Amino acid sequence: QVRLVESGGGLVQAGGSLRLSCTASGINFKIYTMNWHRQAPGNERELVANISSSGATSYADVVAGRFTVSRDNAWNRVYLQMNSLKPEDTAVYYCHVKHRGSNYWGRGTQVTVSS
Repeated sequence: QVRLVESGGGLVQAGGSLRLSCTASGINFKIYTMNWHRQAPGNERELVANISSSGATSYADVVAGRFTVSRDNAWNRVYLQMNSLKPEDTAVYYCHVKHRGSNYWGRGTQVTVSS
C-alpha cells in the first residue's frame, strides 16, 4: 500500500533552517507530483510547495524565496529545505500524493520556530 513517512522536523530559532524529508513507498514515485502541506493549530491545512514528475516546482506566496522543494527519484524521496524560518511557519508539515484518484498523507512532522 501507499506509505509516506516524513522526518526532519524540530525546534529552531527564527531565521534558522530545517530540511524535511518524505520517503514514499507503494507507488511508482517518479511519475507523481509530490506535495508538502502544513497545518497550524486552528488553521486549515494549506499547500506549501509541490514538485512535478518533471521537476517543475511551485510555492505558496508566503514561503516563496525561503523554501525549496526537491526530489530524489532514486530514493523515492521528496525534500523541503526551509530557510529564514519565521514563527508563523510553526505547523505540522505533511507529505501528500494523489494516487489513482485517492489522497495519501503522511503522519506529519512538527516544525516549531521560536521568536
